[in-house]
Amino acid sequence: MRRIFALLVFVATPATAQESLQARVEAKLGEAGPGVRFGLVVAGEDGKEIVAVNPDGRFIPASNTKMFTTAAAFATLPGIDQPDTTGGATVRIEGRDVVLEGHGDARLSSAADCTVDCLAALADAVAAKTRVVRDVIGDDTLFPDERWSPGMSWNNIPSRSGTGISALTLDDNELPAQVIPGVAGEAPKLDTLPYFEIENRAVTVASGKTDIGFDRMPLSRTIRMTGTIVAGAEPEKLRFGIDDPADYAAWRLKTLLEARGVRVTGKALARHRPLSPSDDPAVRKGAPAPRPPLAKPLAKLTPAPLIEDLTFTNKVSQNLHAELFLRRVAVQQGSGSIADGVAVVEAMLAGAGVPRRAYDFSDGSGMSTYNRVAPRGVVVFLRWVAAQPWGAAWRGTLPNAGADGTLARRFKGTPLEGKLFAKTGTLNATNALSGYMVGKSGRTLTFSVFANDVPEGVSATKAMDAALELIAAEN
Repeated sequence: MRRIFALLVFVATPATAQESLQARVEAKLGEAGPGVRFGLVVAGEDGKEIVAVNPDGRFIPASNTKMFTTAAAFATLPGIDQPDTTGGATVRIEGRDVVLEGHGDARLSSAADCTVDCLAALADAVAAKTRVVRDVIGDDTLFPDERWSPGMSWNNIPSRSGTGISALTLDDNELPAQVIPGVAGEAPKLDTLPYFEIENRAVTVASGKTDIGFDRMPLSRTIRMTGTIVAGAEPEKLRFGIDDPADYAAWRLKTLLEARGVRVTGKALARHRPLSPSDDPAVRKGAPAPRPPLAKPLAKLTPAPLIEDLTFTNKVSQNLHAELFLRRVAVQQGSGSIADGVAVVEAMLAGAGVPRRAYDFSDGSGMSTYNRVAPRGVVVFLRWVAAQPWGAAWRGTLPNAGADGTLARRFKGTPLEGKLFAKTGTLNATNALSGYMVGKSGRTLTFSVFANDVPEGVSATKAMDAALELIAAEN
């Protein structure tokens, strides 16, 4: 009997320890308090799940969505480590008009200190060809006109988080501004390019705090600025989101041409391609209709390799760049629409063996509240990525705990500092973190954790991080 008892103890002890870890992880998550809905899966190198909390529940992923978009770019876009010969903007003469055409590049710049991918180079090409033009047209017809994805909150539109999406992107589709305090009781000065009409209702105050806000209705060119700024304070920096990037790019090129002595007799205009049923792969039959041939460009830009932008996109969680990647993978397969991009992502996930019920997407950045993923499905996806030829390069685009990107301040001073590589996600009442971490044993664990329905004033990330630290310490 003693031998049987000893054998029973030997068999039961590991299971009991495992259940204890599960219970302790659940207790850590529970420290966030009532109301928060958590989902978590952590798997070992063999794929066996170590901890699973609501593994098949469907959660809003927020910016974890960028993982799927950037992975699809790695999987489908050719030559991402070579100069981007397909995405750069071009300029051409069309009759008496100048046409600036975008091809999906996210990095075109009009900054005075620009050295690569510069709008000024295209302005120079036009100035060398002619001294008089009529209209300056921004052409973004490579993608259909879908500037915002379904499920994105409209109140984000005026900010840099919700800029319009366009095949012709300039300066991240943001307009920087500085609010400079004046004399107490008077309105501060606003230093910015004159693209928007500004209703300046802000006030300079003698003391107190600086609290400047602004608002703008979608598709409006009028910004209402409110709030206070303390006299003698440093200028307050703002960034206004742009709704019609093609229009802004044309306007900016017009100013650069005029600065070079080119007379513009017409206007700055935008040329869009309306969204149609043929842009939806579920509706159209066969391949999308080819675009008509265009006149040979005067000049064409060649941006830096896409791997640089993919790294930037994931490290800092750049919404616009992620949306452009979704549309660029869509151009490879279809019309450049959101629906075509989502179809590419879904095909990738099907090939990775992720169950169809484990995901639904409406955008490429995670700003849409319609997106859903399940932690177990995300772990299946991440393990598939790790086995791809480009898997190590993709992992290198993720923020590193305590070191860079959106994880620069998280896990600092813990055993996971420098040993956790993951994509963050933050949206209204939502937090997410998915990726890879090195446990105490030196083995790599794959994980995905989500918190949805987070009450106002509650920090779910503290509970999430504590749970991951606990699991890593015991594996």
